[in-house]
Order: sequence, then structure tokens, then C-alpha cells
Amino acid sequence: MSDTPESRLAALGIELPTPAAPVANYVATVRTGSLVVVSGQLPLKDGKLLATGKLGAAVSLDVGTEAAKYCLINVLAQLRAEIGDLSKVKRVVRLGGFISCAPEFTAHAGVMNGASDLAVAVFGDAGRHARSTVGVPSLPLDAPVEVEGLFEVV
Repeated sequence: MSDTPESRLAALGIELPTPAAPVANYVATVRTGSLVVVSGQLPLKDGKLLATGKLGAAVSLDVGTEAAKYCLINVLAQLRAEIGDLSKVKRVVRLGGFISCAPEFTAHAGVMNGASDLAVAVFGDAGRHARSTVGVPSLPLDAPVEVEGLFEVV
């Protein structure tokens, strides 16, 4: 088996889902030149939210980290639908994470590592990226995490 992003996903036991359709007036991806922006994705697993609620309240750090991983899985599904093959990714440029949390919650970075660690596992050094992680009072459907991405592609 060749060493590709798709083979790395398979080795991790991850199968990318059918991309979710946008639920409002936006598109899932925008490509301009060699850049692809993927709109924020929720932690859907088998078509349902992995968890609901806020970090530092109903949602544990472990569940939040797993939710961030699933958000990135859904980002990658959208990206693959746009470019056809994840081997076309030259670089994960940036990930943005939104963490729905209680006011006293401060472990945002640890939660977002669920997405960042997967990006590096799938793309190697090309998966190392700039990142912002922001705590917010709520997210769509009461999701605990949402992740967006910016990718350089060939």
C-alpha cells in the first residue's frame, strides 16, 4: 500500500463520510487559485452529532477532543469532494476551531489538538498548520466544537 493521505486514514481506521450539505446560505468549499477554504464542520459521526453541550459543563475534555477529530474528518470529506484526491494537498495552511464552553473553561487548545493531531497524522509535515481556537457561548445544533480549514492544493 502506498503512503498517501488516503492510506494513512485507512491505517487509522477512518473512512471519510459523504460530505454534509450546507444548512444555510453558504457553500461547503471555495477554491481560489491553489487555496481551498472549507466551511466550518460539526462533529458528525454516522450523520449524527457525536456529542452536544458545552466544554467545562456537560462535555468532558476527552469527548471534546474526539469531537474536534470528527470535525476534521468532516472537513477532509468536504475537501476530498472538492479536489478529488487528498494527495493533491500540498499544505494544511490553517485550522480554525470554535469551542462551545462554559465561561471558566480554558483548555481550548487541548480540545483543538484532536483536529490538529489528525491533520499531522494524515499529511505528515505538510499537516503542520497555523491555528486559532476560540471559545464561544454556543454553536449550531448545540455542537461542542466546529472546525474550519484552509488548504494549499495542486
